[in-house]
Amino acid sequence: MLPVPGLAHQLLSSRAREQCLTSLPHCDITEALLKERDKQAKWNGIPLLLQKLYENSHPNSDFSQCQSILKEISPLLSMEAMAFVTEDRKAAQESTFPNTYTFDLFGGVDVMFWKLCNELVSYFCFIVSDDLIKDCLSILYNTCICTEGVTKRLAERNDFVLFLFTLMTNKKTFLQTATLIEDILGVKKEMIQLEDIPNLASLVSSFDQQQLANFCRILAVTISELDTGSDDKHTLLAKNAQQKKNLCPSRAEVNQATLLNIPGFVERLCKLATRKVSETTGTSNFLQELEEWYTWLDNALVLDALMRVANEEAEQSSTESSDESGLANTSTRTQLPQSMKIMHEIMYKLEVLYVLCVLLMGRQRNQVHKLIAEFKLIPGLNNLFDKLIWRKHSASALVLHGHNQNCDCSPDITLKIQFLRLLQSFSDHHENKYLLLNSQELNELSAISLKANIPEVDAVVNTDRSLVCDGKRGLLTRLLQVMKKEPAESSFRFWQARAVESFLRGATSYADQMFLLKRGLLEHILYCIVDSECKSRDVLQSYFDLLGELMKFNIDAFKRFNKYINTDEKFQIFLNQINSSLVDSNMLVRCITLSLDRFENQSDIKVAEVLSECRLLSYMSQMSMRMSFLFRLINIIHVQTLTQENVSCLNTSLVILMLARRKDKLPFYLHTLQEMEYTEKYPGFILNNFHSLLRFWQQHYLNKDKDSTCLENSSCISFTYWKETVSILLSPDRTSPCAIVSYIDEAYMDIDRDFTEE
Repeated sequence: MLPVPGLAHQLLSSRAREQCLTSLPHCDITEALLKERDKQAKWNGIPLLLQKLYENSHPNSDFSQCQSILKEISPLLSMEAMAFVTEDRKAAQESTFPNTYTFDLFGGVDVMFWKLCNELVSYFCFIVSDDLIKDCLSILYNTCICTEGVTKRLAERNDFVLFLFTLMTNKKTFLQTATLIEDILGVKKEMIQLEDIPNLASLVSSFDQQQLANFCRILAVTISELDTGSDDKHTLLAKNAQQKKNLCPSRAEVNQATLLNIPGFVERLCKLATRKVSETTGTSNFLQELEEWYTWLDNALVLDALMRVANEEAEQSSTESSDESGLANTSTRTQLPQSMKIMHEIMYKLEVLYVLCVLLMGRQRNQVHKLIAEFKLIPGLNNLFDKLIWRKHSASALVLHGHNQNCDCSPDITLKIQFLRLLQSFSDHHENKYLLLNSQELNELSAISLKANIPEVDAVVNTDRSLVCDGKRGLLTRLLQVMKKEPAESSFRFWQARAVESFLRGATSYADQMFLLKRGLLEHILYCIVDSECKSRDVLQSYFDLLGELMKFNIDAFKRFNKYINTDEKFQIFLNQINSSLVDSNMLVRCITLSLDRFENQSDIKVAEVLSECRLLSYMSQMSMRMSFLFRLINIIHVQTLTQENVSCLNTSLVILMLARRKDKLPFYLHTLQEMEYTEKYPGFILNNFHSLLRFWQQHYLNKDKDSTCLENSSCISFTYWKETVSILLSPDRTSPCAIVSYIDEAYMDIDRDFTEE
């Protein structure tokens, strides 16, 4: 840290930072002495410039003089800001950036805030030039990124943050304002309320499409729930306790509703998301924006990539046209390369897709679904799939400086992931998922149902054919095609599997499963799990979840499975992958258990044949295997560590016991668990834990706000039966053969522990 010189110490200790400069004219230190101290401390004249700026910051002052002073200050700060960014934003030491430190130390931020941005622009906006506002914003931003604590201080002033939004009405200062707002909101402890922004609807309606896309960067911070940053806060106990405290909608939810009340907002986002590169604005506007980006160093990496691509293409064009006139060469340099146009569009679509995705997961989900279906978001994305979203690109075209082609920071890769997240949110438990198909593919679903002599799914029949994908392939089919070509190490595998799985979620549809089976999805998944021996836990979990939805209750799928896993060696590899992490594979275990139970109750010859031949079904039909899974599922989870990720283990263990109850074997299962406890020399440990888990289950799932249809749809077991089974297991009657307490010796009883997290 810079040592605080005598003058600075005198000013800071005697008055508040805001009043620092006002004392300069009245202090006894002469200008000559100040200049002398300036040379010794290497302040680069900043305190004197700030004093002059303050003196010229009154309504009757000469604004041209004010702007002249700002022009002197700005380069001193921008040089340090550029150095800060190009060093990949390493932890900044104040001694590394003495100019911004000195500027802030002598009250420069307060001058910008109070004397210029607040007073002058608020009350004398008609006589303050755009350049002066730009300079103020630029200086503030550069100080924020180089000097620790400045951004947080500005964020604490809610009136200042809201005031900044009013500057966005000026197209010439929009980008600078938006970038500063984004940084401030990123550190603000409490989320702002969009409804507090003056004339928000008219402000948004005044934005052109480029401005609206950039505005989505700001909106992303205001509509996403704040991350607590602590894993224990993500436990279901903590979430349930938080929900009890916060009965009202969160600020993020209120902000989402505020946006949806803006006329035409979702429609404009859909148009932006589906706009083709050829429909973007002209070269001159974009080049002007690039020039402004140069000042806004938050986008320096993007600019770096853009300009590198531009230079490469300009050099190539210059070589090819070396024999042409100088005028032609000049024209080449001013034209915007196609690759830069694509990069531009990718950056915009990233922000827009993120906002749409968050809205799709919010409380107004059905309203958003209706709107994006009406405005044909899905057909539009389908038309962009090959040329933009999943296009082939050169090795250097869209890779940022300091990153590689497979880095998640690459705009190309980030766009793909955001696209897949949107598909996942769109398809999950919603009948609009069939908009991912085209008319021919919908007809194929109908034909599958007809051939199997089962009723068509109502959602397929009711799908508006004018809103589905056009062309030879729908979006789901296109996704399957790229999914099967994805390299083993690809970061997309997880998101691709999640997006396809979301299409299958909900009530099990034989037609949906067969549609995907006919396209080789099951064989692809098994190849990835068994032949490539996937090691990524996240990817494996997504594959197991998808495989479970694909095979559930589908005898054809199990037949295909057995045809692919045709050796003991392959089957053992598959089992090893399942057993390596039950948290990841438990949904598949649930699928096999449920399917086996249904098949065993059918008298069909085809089913009987598959039952006798399928390695997987034969394996799960062994009581010892089911008990082994049940024991481990209960053992790997505890109430205090339950999360949205692993609570499925509890529900899978319940499914096993509900099926046992149907066959009057519940007492046998509980007695076997007791015996396994003693074998492991932990009497009471598993059953006490299970008792606590079921008590939590009642608190969690019997909440009036909790949707139980997911449990019903995933198991085809009524929620009433779920509740009854849990109540029977938790019965305090030690004489009941179906009560857990009957199998815990009194010496090891520990069922009354309070696990409520305050």
